[in-house]
Amino acid sequence: MEHLSTMPSDHSSHQASHQELILEHESLVIRIAKHLLNKVPQTIQLDDLIQVGMIGLLEAYDNFDENQGASFETYAGIRIRGAMLDEVRKLDWTPRSVHKKARMVSLAIQEIEHQTGRDARDAEVAEKLGIDRDEYHKILRDSHETRLSSIDELLQLNDRSDIEGKSSLEPLEGLSQTGFREALQQAISGLPERERMVIQAYYENEENQREIGVRLGVSESRICQIHSQAILRLRARMSPWIDATL
Repeated sequence: MEHLSTMPSDHSSHQASHQELILEHESLVIRIAKHLLNKVPQTIQLDDLIQVGMIGLLEAYDNFDENQGASFETYAGIRIRGAMLDEVRKLDWTPRSVHKKARMVSLAIQEIEHQTGRDARDAEVAEKLGIDRDEYHKILRDSHETRLSSIDELLQLNDRSDIEGKSSLEPLEGLSQTGFREALQQAISGLPERERMVIQAYYENEENQREIGVRLGVSESRICQIHSQAILRLRARMSPWIDATL
């Protein structure tokens, strides 16, 4: 009976700890949610990301082991982002045909670059797929609207396999020490200049498409195409790592 009598106070203490945790780390959840908001379909709302991010925060609190080497903030950041990405995937109603065409583009890029030893050009990819450039650009636009066809999805694969030693929550940092980080950074450095500029502005500087377009002197729609092509090119070049992770 004594054990039963202590349960209410223990439960209250646990609730109080959760409330304190939320108050202390609410800004972290909001920051991650705002950062991801520009990379997910427009149907996803900021409040949706924050809500699932809070759940991720509480799960991080319940499962954190300080003996694993990572700080709680780093561990929580990974769990929060993971919870948000999982929610985006659940709400992904993108037709399978869009995903299929995006994979075809990535494969075409991979084959062309393997054969030529240089960056695949728009016209070459379109010809490889047997379509005109307008159709090719439409595939890029449609691909941009898929759940999270971005670097964050690549990082999420790696975050789940190794959460130790993370020192940052920035999208291009905090990667696994197995070599994935170096390979991805090298792949980004090897992108065509304009694609590399868009990726760095989007993920490192957290600029939106309109801001990047103004700076580069092109339309927001064109930035969307460049971003999608860069991601599909990165997926092609990182395919050995991605295939090994899946």
